[in-house]
Amino acid sequence: MALLAMASAPLAGALEFRSVKETGSVLYEAPALSAKKLFVVSRYYPVEVLNTQDAWSRVRDATGGIAWLPSAALSAQRTLLVVNERADVRASAASNAQVVFSVPKNGVLQLIDPPVNGWVHVRHRDGSSGYANISDLWGL
Repeated sequence: MALLAMASAPLAGALEFRSVKETGSVLYEAPALSAKKLFVVSRYYPVEVLNTQDAWSRVRDATGGIAWLPSAALSAQRTLLVVNERADVRASAASNAQVVFSVPKNGVLQLIDPPVNGWVHVRHRDGSSGYANISDLWGL
């Protein structure tokens, strides 16, 4: 029994990140439209889904804030938030690779491939792509 519990432990701790579908999506204090409105977020804003209840998702943002959002307002598209002053996106997954473009703090990038050796393949909304250091990003 203990072996079964240990084997399933990694699944229980799996993180689920999603992004917000539309600009102007409201985050609520409780899972109801009549609940207190806490924040309004923009399209592509990444959130971590903590759990779901009926048609609502309890989410956490990069600041650690927890709120409720209608599940229909979430997209399966994975995005990442720049949490440092800027993220340099490079031509390859190496700190000495050419910088292709930079994204300022609170900018959002689309996740293309999962991280490998501290780097993640990302795309900017203008279509440019490259590799960013995971230490500059939230949402992984």
